[in-house]
Amino acid sequence: MHGIEGHDTLDGDDAITSIAARLPRYGVTAFCPTTIACAPAELTAVLDQIGRARTNAVRGARVLPAHLESNFINPEYHGAQPRACLRLPTADRVDGAFSGREILEAITARQADVGIITIAPELPGVFDLIASFTRAGHRVSLGHSGADFEQAIEAIEAGVRHATHLFNRMTPLTHRKPGVAGAVLSHDDVMAELICDGYHVHPAMCRVAIDAKGVDGIIAITDGTAGFRFARRYRPRGSAASRFASPTRRRCSTTERWRAAP
Repeated sequence: MHGIEGHDTLDGDDAITSIAARLPRYGVTAFCPTTIACAPAELTAVLDQIGRARTNAVRGARVLPAHLESNFINPEYHGAQPRACLRLPTADRVDGAFSGREILEAITARQADVGIITIAPELPGVFDLIASFTRAGHRVSLGHSGADFEQAIEAIEAGVRHATHLFNRMTPLTHRKPGVAGAVLSHDDVMAELICDGYHVHPAMCRVAIDAKGVDGIIAITDGTAGFRFARRYRPRGSAASRFASPTRRRCSTTERWRAAP
């Protein structure tokens, strides 16, 4: 859950508690606040919020550790993720902004408040993160990835146990190149998220996935954003800006955001 009703996890202030307060009316009793790739300062701020919300009971849905759709995903499969925020896990700064190493430091500093981390294991240095993230207690997820079937299987054997929005923004399932989707469907140890809205994934493919994984191997998700319950003319802020067709912009060198003129 990235957000709801105009509130995004990266909005700062009381964004997490605001989201939590709005979820019970939709039948949600607990959620993993989900972030898109962002700068270290933003990541630290949202993890601080999550830590406070988990320590002090909040009104609404229970706040679980975060799901980071992290900076370590494939730019060719970035989807709604801001491409300018993507990094390799090195100390190299991009455009004078921040490095992947700084993202790792932010995650380590708030380890207990990070649950799931999405990665693309085919990228240089990212495969090695699987073991370190797993040792730290994080659930490592395949997603936004251009890995082939063999690379995905190798990642699963190294400790990946989750797949972020199956079929969306990953190498597809074909009869000769099963891709990431095929690896996830063929491996019982991997839990697969599935956006069951009839748009992101065709209902026939939802049935294929459920038949392959069983109901216990599928997590039905919304991937909901701050625009949920708003008309398409809504002009979002924060991470929601990258998920709507609007002139809103976002950059990673600072935490600054813009709202498009009405």
